[in-house]
Amino acid sequence: MTDTDTAAEVASATRTPTARTYLMCRPEFFTVSYKINPWMEPTRPTDTARALLQWQTLYDTYIGLGHTVELVDPIAGLPDMVYSANGGFIIDNVAYGASFTFPQRQAEGPAYMDWFRERSFDVRVPQNINEGEGDFLLVGNTILAGTGFRSESRSHSEVAALFGREVVTLSLVNPNFYHLDTAVAVLDPLTGDENANIAYLPSAFDAKSLAILQDRYPDAIIVSEEDASILGLNSISDGYNVVIAARATGFERQLRERGYNPIGVDLSELLLGGGGVKCCTLELRR
Repeated sequence: MTDTDTAAEVASATRTPTARTYLMCRPEFFTVSYKINPWMEPTRPTDTARALLQWQTLYDTYIGLGHTVELVDPIAGLPDMVYSANGGFIIDNVAYGASFTFPQRQAEGPAYMDWFRERSFDVRVPQNINEGEGDFLLVGNTILAGTGFRSESRSHSEVAALFGREVVTLSLVNPNFYHLDTAVAVLDPLTGDENANIAYLPSAFDAKSLAILQDRYPDAIIVSEEDASILGLNSISDGYNVVIAARATGFERQLRERGYNPIGVDLSELLLGGGGVKCCTLELRR
């Protein structure tokens, strides 16, 4: 047994999965008919049936891990509604709604807020453009907030006032990583700030933001360009099990070395729309 194996065993013994509740949306109307991010190419055919099968595997994975999954009905004409992470940001039953940048997705904001209201969430209508948990990540007690391509930085102060938590602004500079959840993975979501950790891609951020990440998370996993390029960081962790892109084999190895249990899922069809595991998953923190 190597020293790495021993370290992984010790780390895994201290990592405890916690049951979560997620919101997902079946990709019944998924297609790529417009281009609002570098991943989308309307001339490239998409296979809705294949997207549904891949999405079902992700759903079944969460159920198999003991998590609860709730569903919002898809709406014809909103092919990106499958990316439920963008539908809002929820802490302690307060649901901060989304206000989308591009007209093609703007109807999703009210649709998700209606779903939240019908299930007794305390819905707050946003005053600023933001794309939900795509750009807001809860890490311990801190909210990391992305800006640069989608969510306005003014939404960060709005979220800070609403939830009464520290919000740390991070500026994205690579259009391939247009949401924060494509460049950062939260690995220990329920621990306090002193124990919370992340994985991230350094080149996705400007120099100031990178310095913040390096200072706050000195033990973070630094993910390769290769793994990030297939949205390997767009992942979900319950504190032990980490659901990632199946092809992100380098990230998988890094997670195992830290004592996590990576689970690869193929969402290659949904990647054609610029989304991965995390994009398809919104956490409902009641």
